[in-house]
Amino acid sequence: MSSLNESPSPATSPPNARIIIRVFAYLRRYPWLALATLACALGSAITIIVFPVVTQRIVDDVLRQGKAEALWPMIALAAAGFFLQDGLNTLRILLNNTFEQKVLFDLRRDLYARLQSLPLTWFDHRATGDIMTRVVEDVNSVERVLIDGIEQGAVAILQISTVLVLMFWWSPMLALSALTPLPFLVGGALFFTLTAGKRYRTQRQAASNLNSLLHDNLDGIRQIKSYARESGEQGRFNVASNKLRQATLTVMRAWAFYSPGMNFFSSLGSLVVLAVGGWATLHGHLDLGVLIAFLVLVRFLYEPVERLHQLNQIIQAGRAAGRRVFDILDATPEPDSGKSPLPAPLHGEIRFEDVSFSYGDNSPVLHDISLIARPGETVALVGPTGAGKSTLVGLLMRFYEWNVGSITLDGNDIRSFAKADLRRAVGIVSQESFLFNGTVADNLRFGKPDATDRALWDALRAANAASFVEQLPQQLHTEVGERGIRLSVGEKQRLSIARALLKDPPVLILDEATASVDNTTERLIQEALDRLLQKRTSFVIAHRLSTVRHADQILVLNHGRIVERGNHQTLLAQGGLYARLCAGTGLLNET
Repeated sequence: MSSLNESPSPATSPPNARIIIRVFAYLRRYPWLALATLACALGSAITIIVFPVVTQRIVDDVLRQGKAEALWPMIALAAAGFFLQDGLNTLRILLNNTFEQKVLFDLRRDLYARLQSLPLTWFDHRATGDIMTRVVEDVNSVERVLIDGIEQGAVAILQISTVLVLMFWWSPMLALSALTPLPFLVGGALFFTLTAGKRYRTQRQAASNLNSLLHDNLDGIRQIKSYARESGEQGRFNVASNKLRQATLTVMRAWAFYSPGMNFFSSLGSLVVLAVGGWATLHGHLDLGVLIAFLVLVRFLYEPVERLHQLNQIIQAGRAAGRRVFDILDATPEPDSGKSPLPAPLHGEIRFEDVSFSYGDNSPVLHDISLIARPGETVALVGPTGAGKSTLVGLLMRFYEWNVGSITLDGNDIRSFAKADLRRAVGIVSQESFLFNGTVADNLRFGKPDATDRALWDALRAANAASFVEQLPQQLHTEVGERGIRLSVGEKQRLSIARALLKDPPVLILDEATASVDNTTERLIQEALDRLLQKRTSFVIAHRLSTVRHADQILVLNHGRIVERGNHQTLLAQGGLYARLCAGTGLLNET
């Protein structure tokens, strides 16, 4: 696994300038919602001018000229303006939330679909916690860009435009006075934007590192307690948490200077308007009502400017998060050019011919592997740890693509089949049986979603698992917990065998399926495996002699090569590696 601090490859990271554009490209899928949202925003921005206009008329006409009869109609007009403005805002928020959730659903769907399509080698070099941070937290940061970028950004720009039009209509001189802080506001925003990228990237990476550590520790809590490592892991967590604290404080310190500084210049703009407008009113160049209305408008001018500053901060955070999201979306999917249907019926003859394989640019893991597994045969793979046994069966599932040679199924290159079809034809029972956080029935139906309850019980009985399932509180509908934590190792293993029996694949892979269990449980599992192996082409990886001694052929691997092959008696007579493993303290000792 790579370091938690691993940064994305520059080749797959989109340039910063394109991040926000790509985020907003998702908006084009719903043009009518976007237009309706903008229409409500425009209407709301226009109604802002009602109150300043009413204020000016009341001061100049009602108060100074004594037109008392116009007071209440003006008040009613202002109330109607407020009602219309808030009504349009309500509709805008509802439309925008619907719009935003549709876009976010599309983004999450595309992100998860891309994750599902990536090769295992991509996951081999990334921490699970980091991936989870990108899918959950980083997408949420992108969400804020969508919400505030559409809602606050559009409303603020429309409000500023509307207010400026009215200001220049009343008094170009005062309007220009109100714009005197503009160079400082633009310069401050530009400086903040240009320097924010590194701060936010550091913060997102620190959050990812902390989540990765937390995920690992929660997943390995039993190991932590077994080795009494609570205090040591607490120290590691505190170090990662402190890095996130420092990175967040760096972001907040910059904001602490930026936001009040921009507010200060906005306040100076109000003072300039008051000074210039007061002088013009004293000298008879401006009506008092216009000055008062201008002071109201200045608030409406600078308030959306402040929202744009806040939006700038959100966009910088969203840009850093969006870069991490698009790193996944831009990753190269698992290649799958296969189009041919699987042969029907599928006999299950498998051939490896001179197959060699290496992970990336590393030295080869498998060298010149050749074998034939005839229909219904059981092929056992044995050898020291790291000999290449699991890698060999991984090639059969096309988890990895080999470099040299060919692998065929019933005479057809397995690359000619769609990966999904190929994998549906192969069943796997591994040493560490993975159960999902759901019910017993959910886990059994994982390979055959339409299976009936009767079929589930038949599979459980064949796997010697029916007896313990019958004793569970809700039987088939009992929750097994995360990774099946509420079940014993042997019970989880038998459920995995039942799941494979239910799937009924013509080709089967058993990856040390009887390891880590006691003798009694092993006998129950072995009986279930005997039923599972019947009439299937099977590859069995095992460290126990009882699992492999009856195999049709045994392949002994060492350093990525097949160094011996034959049945149990033949290999014992040869006195080679297999015989030494069986006789000494090796991996095939019977327990």
